[in-house]
Amino acid sequence: MNTEQARFNMIEQQIRPWDVLDQDVLNLLSIVKRENFVPAAYRNIAFADLEIPLPANQKMLQPRIEARTLQELAVKKHESVLEIGAGSGYVAALLAHRARHVLTVDIKPELVTLARENLVANGVTNAEVVEGDGSRGWSDGAPFDVICISGGLPVLPQELLGLLKIGGRLAAYVGVLPVQKAQIITRIGEAEYRVEDVFETYIEPLINAVEPSHFKF
Repeated sequence: MNTEQARFNMIEQQIRPWDVLDQDVLNLLSIVKRENFVPAAYRNIAFADLEIPLPANQKMLQPRIEARTLQELAVKKHESVLEIGAGSGYVAALLAHRARHVLTVDIKPELVTLARENLVANGVTNAEVVEGDGSRGWSDGAPFDVICISGGLPVLPQELLGLLKIGGRLAAYVGVLPVQKAQIITRIGEAEYRVEDVFETYIEPLINAVEPSHFKF
């Protein structure tokens, strides 16, 4: 496989057509080597428009979803970021190149180890990986400028919104089958939020994600 040609094709044929036009984001996809975060058995499909299997029955998201979410969050160099769902560490690496500091949380010990090893191997020094259940939030280090939920949420817990600074943004994939909405939620006041629906998708829920109430009168 010609790696650089495959990376170019991913950017030009998958990601740019998905309205990812921020040149800084597109450049970052060449700087952070996606293939270094993909398990060796799947490295030949590192740039495919697919979810890639990870240990613990988890998956890397499609490149276009990662890139569009990164663009919409518009992370700045002075900002602190919380990611829920470390996976292989790839999204944390992308975020870390744009942020002051990234804290990424995963409930699976094998993914915590994998993400840590990948971040160290790729020279990312401003991202920290911790083990825990972030499905309802993570108070250590709060409040955050940016929160990225790298897994589906049937409903968005209020506890997560409360971790945002005023002016902060949260990216989440919210809803249940057959479709979720990728949303950017901006905190604009103590109890006021602006919600923007960016695209539709479906991503498997986080482990222990809050389920919608089925109570009916």
